[in-house]
Amino acid sequence: MTSAHIDTFARDRLPPPSQQPEYCFDLPALQFPARLNCATELLDLRVAAGEGDRTCLLAPGLRWSYAELQDRANRIAAVLVHEMGLVPGNRVLLRAPNNPMMVACWFAVMKAGAIAVATMPLLRAKELAQVMDKGAITHALCDARLADDLRSAAAQCPVLSRIRCFHDAGPDGLEAAMARQSGSFANVDTAADDTCILAFTSGTTGMPKGTMHFHRDVMAICACWPPHVLRPRPDDVFIGSPPLAFTFGLGGLVLFPMSVGAATVLLEKASPAQLVQAIGDFGATTLFTAPTSYRAMAASGPELRATRLRQCVSAGEVLPAATRALWKEATGIELIDGIGATEMLHIFISADEASARPGATGKPVPGYQARVVDEQGRPLPPNTVGRLAVKGPTGCRYLADERQKHYVQDGWNLTGDAFLMDEDGYFHYQSRTDDMIISAGYNIASPEVEDALLQHPLVAECGVIGVPDEERGQIVKAFVVLRPGAEPTEALAAELQDFVKQRIAPYKYPRAVEFRTHLPRTETGKLQRFRLRQPA
Repeated sequence: MTSAHIDTFARDRLPPPSQQPEYCFDLPALQFPARLNCATELLDLRVAAGEGDRTCLLAPGLRWSYAELQDRANRIAAVLVHEMGLVPGNRVLLRAPNNPMMVACWFAVMKAGAIAVATMPLLRAKELAQVMDKGAITHALCDARLADDLRSAAAQCPVLSRIRCFHDAGPDGLEAAMARQSGSFANVDTAADDTCILAFTSGTTGMPKGTMHFHRDVMAICACWPPHVLRPRPDDVFIGSPPLAFTFGLGGLVLFPMSVGAATVLLEKASPAQLVQAIGDFGATTLFTAPTSYRAMAASGPELRATRLRQCVSAGEVLPAATRALWKEATGIELIDGIGATEMLHIFISADEASARPGATGKPVPGYQARVVDEQGRPLPPNTVGRLAVKGPTGCRYLADERQKHYVQDGWNLTGDAFLMDEDGYFHYQSRTDDMIISAGYNIASPEVEDALLQHPLVAECGVIGVPDEERGQIVKAFVVLRPGAEPTEALAAELQDFVKQRIAPYKYPRAVEFRTHLPRTETGKLQRFRLRQPA
């Protein structure tokens, strides 16, 4: 298919076809035309259908309709092309907390046929420079409040020479440039398989990998999980904590609501307390956040029961059965669990409220296939722990990275997760394949021990790893954050060890317990076990 990209950087660095996964487009909704621009599909067609007045984006003190978002995105696209010299295929770094201007910039990049490279607000100059270097970033649109680290990083990256800041009232700010442009813009006629997103992995392991996603991938994830599992409605109001730079946040807070004409609330800060407040203030119905937040928010159960909240989605890390039960008891709402990956763009195994099972992630989302395989890639029988293999309309395409050969094998995406599948076809998460603890010949999954510890009333958070041991090879070690008021004593450590022995096989109990005031997490709330393995 003929690319619209004049700058062919991305197409030149796609993995060779032999290293790409096998794609499946079995669902009728996945039959995409050869030319496709996701901004046209998600934004412009909604306005063209006479729904421009529908509320699209909400934030404290702000409401934008679909037409208002379109007007801003068109103006920013015109600034990129006419004032910043952008051509289709250029990479545009986006840097902002979750706010409406970040969304307008994202759509502007789509409209101009360029590639959006959204970055976490917490990244510092060194980390930004890695992204800029790997993605050969040419342009940047940045919230003025986050510009210092961007400019420091840009000094090391000569390819990036064109930067505009928004929320900047000066004559050089993006808003002043937007005012000089028209509110109409002719979207670039992109190919369905033109790269439009370069998403960097959220960093549980160190060096970031860039994953390449097409316009058709953006529309594919809107056609699979939302209509079959979430079933959003046009009158829904979405809200959540994941950053828009994280594909879980982009899908859950922008793409999925807009695919049905719903509204979304964007919060620059979304702590559990701030989420509870905003759910009431904005009449939110659909919540996306991580299990850690659900545990903290459960204390506000009575308050949440009085709101419009009806659906709650958990992803980003494993959902402990204890957290599912706690949330259901507190709010009456059954959590929708799901596993996704930056490499796959969004959720591919999940279950809706009616078919959720404690401890199970769910079944393959329509449009996807999944199986559990051994080291040679052969399917394993039910109830056997192995490597998760997935295929569907999306898949892993690393930007010029040797790790592609490990992620994609025989057409399947190997996500790095250990699962088992039961006789009913439900997939049960065990651990990251590199988080499996082998102690005295036993395989012990970190999340299972964490789930047992979280059932103790004094435990707020915990992380479990294997540490070297002369006798056993490894032993299980737990890092525990206690609830306010609890004292970290040796007696409590022993109590926690006994508590775990009563709930799971005794050989899995943590032989070492260390109390901490907090645990290392990514900006998306994912526990960084590799940092627990480093000396304190």
